[in-house]
Amino acid sequence: MISPTVVLIVIAVYFGVLIYIARTTSKGSSNDDFFIGSRESPWYIVAFGMIGSTLSGVTFISVPGWVGDSQFSYLQMAMGYIFGYIVIAYVLMPTYYRLKLTSIYSYLDQRFGLFSYKTGAGYFLLSRTIGASFRLFLVAIVLQQFLMDPVGIPFWVTVALTILLIWIYTSKGGIKTIIWTDTIQTGSILIVLIATIISITNYFDWSIAEMASEVSKSELSQVFFFEGGWSDPNNFWKQFLSGMFITIVMTGLDQDMMQKNLSISNLRDAQKNVNTFNIVLFFVVFLFLILGALLYLYAQSKGIGTPSRIVGGQAVPSTDLLFPVLAMEHLGPVIGVLFLVGLIAAAYSSADSALTSLTTSFCIDVLDFEKVNRSEKEKVKTRRKVHIGFSILLFLTIQIFWWINDEAVISSLFKVAGYTYGPLLGLYTFGFYTKRIVRDRFVPVICILAPILSYILSANSEALLNGYQFGFEILLVNGAITLIGLWLISQPAKKEETGLPVRLSS
Repeated sequence: MISPTVVLIVIAVYFGVLIYIARTTSKGSSNDDFFIGSRESPWYIVAFGMIGSTLSGVTFISVPGWVGDSQFSYLQMAMGYIFGYIVIAYVLMPTYYRLKLTSIYSYLDQRFGLFSYKTGAGYFLLSRTIGASFRLFLVAIVLQQFLMDPVGIPFWVTVALTILLIWIYTSKGGIKTIIWTDTIQTGSILIVLIATIISITNYFDWSIAEMASEVSKSELSQVFFFEGGWSDPNNFWKQFLSGMFITIVMTGLDQDMMQKNLSISNLRDAQKNVNTFNIVLFFVVFLFLILGALLYLYAQSKGIGTPSRIVGGQAVPSTDLLFPVLAMEHLGPVIGVLFLVGLIAAAYSSADSALTSLTTSFCIDVLDFEKVNRSEKEKVKTRRKVHIGFSILLFLTIQIFWWINDEAVISSLFKVAGYTYGPLLGLYTFGFYTKRIVRDRFVPVICILAPILSYILSANSEALLNGYQFGFEILLVNGAITLIGLWLISQPAKKEETGLPVRLSS
């Protein structure tokens, strides 16, 4: 067990490095630097850093633990990711660059109108607030168990300190700082991943080839699931299609991830970034699944069961804690320290950019920074207030999760995304693939009804659909309902020279 003093030293050194990078990159920063890095980011730096942002604490902890229940089925979803990123690179990004967007939701304003625009931005703000809070919640739980509880510090203080540190190094430079801090964080994640695999391999006295053979022989390593049909939550086509569309909406229709891409100077380099990142990410996910199998094999050899955490005064088994418990208590001090660094890196690499993108979207989409006539100094002052406001909101949301969460974080995250990103999927699909125009003022009604109807269908699917249970594919249902609704309130229209349809009057 690593002492709290060592943990504190590791955290202090790590954040010292991040704050140094922030001070170096944020000198003389403007709003343009904060929002899109003045479109000067090197594509290869963005590609490497995005690995950490995409993985987050969810992948770092939950995916290895998930192997015990669903084997390597997650790789089916990762295969869907590949095709999702291709759609992003060659369908979505050309439009974003052609329109020179700072916030990708400005597209909805140009395509449909003000109500659609505000609805899309509102769904992003809701979705990203929930998603970022889940990720930070995960790392806060681990820090609480291994650092704060032994010295009597309450959970709310842990969360407050966590968010304060993020605010300190993102408040000035924004995306200009984050693309560089992400490289440190991604490197940290990969180091702990590889080091832990090597450590467990050495424990069993296996060569790399023997390790691969043992993992492949294990019942934990099954990748493809076709036999159970669509009622099976691990069914290949369900996982593959869910992975593809989750990628499209949670990256391509998400200001957080696209903001980094839009900080690159031109479309061609931005596509290089996505394609390179796409290939590397698949192999990194595969390594995390191998790590998960090794963790379970190690735990079995040691007679270690699934760890538990306290929820409502009761011990609840949590596969999310398998990796933390083994790394911090059983695999030695070196792996323990590396794990801690990797965990912090995984959580903060997504949380810092989430806080920045939330600030960006609110300033551009809600406060209309690109339209209002204010001085740069006034806008910077307002932006900093918004940044503080979202920091407080994340803190409050995490406190709520602390009391109510009772399932694996990764399942909760994707379940929520299925409802909040569905309307965005419907809006952008309708905008890109039809030439019809909508009654803009009715769009919010459609986008509110779609998640409600999706939830009702999901809650009653066993009775209505002969025992069928929805999983991540509820995202597709949600998007389809939105699409149908938009069609019903639309009509054909002629194009202007801009290529965007002429709007209907309100």
